[in-house]
Amino acid sequence: MSILRYMKILLASNNAHKKEEFCRILAPHTIALPAELGLTFDFDEDKETFTENALGKAHALAAIAPAGWAILADDSGLCVDALGGAPGIHTARYGQTEGGALLESGERNQFLLKNLSHLTKRAERSAHFVCALALIIAEHRVYTVCERVDGFIAFEASGSTGFGYDPIFIVEEVGAPMATLPEGEKDKYSHRALASRKMNMIMKEYE
Repeated sequence: MSILRYMKILLASNNAHKKEEFCRILAPHTIALPAELGLTFDFDEDKETFTENALGKAHALAAIAPAGWAILADDSGLCVDALGGAPGIHTARYGQTEGGALLESGERNQFLLKNLSHLTKRAERSAHFVCALALIIAEHRVYTVCERVDGFIAFEASGSTGFGYDPIFIVEEVGAPMATLPEGEKDKYSHRALASRKMNMIMKEYE
């Protein structure tokens, strides 16, 4: 029996949307969030790269996880060329209210669109999504992959699937916003799906 066919994976995240996406991409593996195992998990993403943040999250969760679970962590973000690569590793914390509170997802999208409003040509609004994954199977079996998908920032938000910046990110390969793609279609092009498929190739070595 392949241990990977039935792997139990604990996701280093509290994001239910990410869990849903990983459940689709990594089926038939079991994916769970820390809260579902009664664990409180939080990690300060203070590293300088996506991969370092993913590794940090994975090791932090591995330290408190019960036996028998592999740990999967991701750090992903949107990099806009006209903003010097921002929001980048600060994607989830991009923009804040006057009181210092973080913006909601839709508010962050509008904040980004406002910051690019002076750019009226598509070529000036180039961007890419990045996803770094870190998988801990055992103490000395730690793997990382990092992938990207290229595209452009739209002039307005559209679509209702996906989450985060998906409504304003146009996938270059299909010429449509990520949030307008059906789930199965999105899983062909998303940065998280590309990285997950690469991680699956690594995992298959243990079958």
